[in-house]
Amino acid sequence: MKLTTAGESHGKALTGIIEGLPSNLEIDIDEINSYLALRQSGYGRGGRQKIERDKAEILSGVRNKLTLGSPLAFLIVNRDYENWRSVMSAEEADVTLRTLTRVRPGHADLTGMIKFDQTDARNVLERASARETAVRVAAGTVARQYLRALGVEITGYVRSVCGIKDEKEYSFEYIKDNRGSQLFMLDKSAESAAMALLDELKSAGDTAGGVIEIRVKGLKSGFGSCMTYADKLDARLSFAAMSVQAIKGVEIGLGFAAADRRGSGVHDEIYYDGEFRRRSNNAGGIEGGMSNGEEIILRAAMKPIPTLMRGLDTVDYITREPTKAAGERSDVAAVCAAEVILESVVAFALAQAVSERLGGDNMREVIERYGALR
Repeated sequence: MKLTTAGESHGKALTGIIEGLPSNLEIDIDEINSYLALRQSGYGRGGRQKIERDKAEILSGVRNKLTLGSPLAFLIVNRDYENWRSVMSAEEADVTLRTLTRVRPGHADLTGMIKFDQTDARNVLERASARETAVRVAAGTVARQYLRALGVEITGYVRSVCGIKDEKEYSFEYIKDNRGSQLFMLDKSAESAAMALLDELKSAGDTAGGVIEIRVKGLKSGFGSCMTYADKLDARLSFAAMSVQAIKGVEIGLGFAAADRRGSGVHDEIYYDGEFRRRSNNAGGIEGGMSNGEEIILRAAMKPIPTLMRGLDTVDYITREPTKAAGERSDVAAVCAAEVILESVVAFALAQAVSERLGGDNMREVIERYGALR
């Protein structure tokens, strides 16, 4: 299974092509669009979300709600393109309009301009923008529907925002049923404190990041491999999470906390009562690069958004003179969006691992093969 994406933040549209889907997978376009809407929600979002109302249009690979086994192509139109047509048109554009040379610290601007031999960061930032993740949410929802057909479910929540933490532990079902609508936090007092902090940061022209936890339930053991490093499931999930804009750290299970404990307090002891079981899940559902049948627990750290309204110190790329970084329309925080995106990229990475092991040209074969696994 493979996803290819294309499109710029203020271009005509974002597009995606999924290859390798089996036939007869039922596609729920309403669910895809509901996750696209969820990606645009959350406290601390900026003005762009009031313009875009993302909807996916399937162009090929599906008939009467069922996949055909051919590539599934889809489109998400950028409504804001009408305001940017003179700047972003592929045919003829006035590239002197909205030129950006006051490169922003923490963004792809400067490094991208040097790498791609550009004099306008617009030619870099339009693709580097997190707007691209709308495609990955749509594709991830298709992967979610594939996994759900096998009994695999995914959920998540925001554990912290700019240092305000929820230290409690929750079951998969509780997370799924009780995630807040404002900041996707479960502890309401922590969520209220975080929202108040975001109000302060907005007034100061500053931004915030946070920590997101993703949980996967129902995946059987043996997906991934200990035989080749590229097939290790934890490596693949970490790659998927780190490919999301602004994600700077990933841990699975205890993660970094395991380094502070003795081995006896880290490794999940194994028992047998007709089935092999573990009474703890410090490994986060993955041992030796393979799923072990327990819940997969992945956490990702999102840095603060690099576009600050007050502007950080920088240099103009053309004049080489000191200045303040350019301000694009931006969010104060996008941890809710990051949570939805991370669920989606984890879903797609898992769907890839599952499809590689099971094969199958149609969903009947896939479901039968998964059912036959221990």
